[in-house]
Amino acid sequence: MSPTTQANFDGYGSAAGLNRVQFLALVIVFWLFVTLNNVLYTYGLRIGISKFTTVLLFAPWNMRVLQHAMLLPALLAAYRASLIVDWRPLWLGVSIQLMLAVAFAAMAYPAMMLSEYLLGGEMHEMAHPASLSQIWQDPSMPSLWFASFMAFLPSYLFGLALLRGAILYKRFRDAELQVAALERESNAARLAALRMQLSPHTLFNLLHTIRGNIEWDPRGAQTMVVQLADLLRRLLNAGERDFSRLADELQFARLYLELHQRRFEDRISVALPDPAKIPPLWVPSLILQPLVENAIVHGLAGHQGPITIQLSAEIAGEALLLRVTNTVAPQSARGHDGIGLTNVRERLSVQFGAAGALACGREHDQWSVEVRMPLVHAIEGA
Repeated sequence: MSPTTQANFDGYGSAAGLNRVQFLALVIVFWLFVTLNNVLYTYGLRIGISKFTTVLLFAPWNMRVLQHAMLLPALLAAYRASLIVDWRPLWLGVSIQLMLAVAFAAMAYPAMMLSEYLLGGEMHEMAHPASLSQIWQDPSMPSLWFASFMAFLPSYLFGLALLRGAILYKRFRDAELQVAALERESNAARLAALRMQLSPHTLFNLLHTIRGNIEWDPRGAQTMVVQLADLLRRLLNAGERDFSRLADELQFARLYLELHQRRFEDRISVALPDPAKIPPLWVPSLILQPLVENAIVHGLAGHQGPITIQLSAEIAGEALLLRVTNTVAPQSARGHDGIGLTNVRERLSVQFGAAGALACGREHDQWSVEVRMPLVHAIEGA
């Protein structure tokens, strides 16, 4: 028997969304409420009628409590059967559910008679002085039974609706948790894929830079290999986590720019923030690398003159602004976003939603890319 089939067979709502304890707790609490409500309601009626007659027209509280206690196993069995039957196919489900409701409500009056017989008292002595078998000879029994039936039928149906509502709510909550878990897994997979895009792209560019130095500056190429090893170590470490310290990201950008400066010593100058003034914040790992790479590639393109690359980090209200600016050739034109900017935009969307944004544009001979994100002061487990 499969787990789902076994859960349906058990009948305590496991397949529907409730376990055994939840099912019992919900039904018992509901039935205690019904018991208390009926006892208080009939007590109020007895007090009101006592002004006009001394005849006991309503059973005392102890008989009603015993009646409800005897009905509880039947209620649990009926609701258990209801969960097993469910509502499909609809015509058969509705028919069986109505039969269960009618069967339970029909037990209410016999349960009251049995509790009256067991407890005795004034009502028992007045109405049924001989034996339990004479109860059914009472000419008022059909009308009393029907009144009791109509009183307990709505209670049963209300409890069934409450039970079904709890099951639907639990299903909805479990579905929300599953969707949230799937979204987290999807986001993690997307971020991992984005980081995997960065690593080969960066490596190929830097290897090409080193290759250009091997022939005419072997010692410089050796130094660049050492720097590349340090850079790759940081790249791998950053690729294993979603966030890094802003200071570490700027240090990574510094190493990356130094490698390119060794090849283009007469063309690239760099301006970086003062390490002492860097705010103690966390940013998405490798968020600056594609922006710095774009600044080098597009800054050098189309001319032979020098370029300046400037990085800045500042806090504006509740947001962190990271800006990468580079000079460009007067005749150069930027088209649609490349892989780098698209990558950064997607990462900001995944990790910050609408709170993360990237804006870029040109003013005279300066191309600027600005990243806006919420302030992240600490990362759990970091």
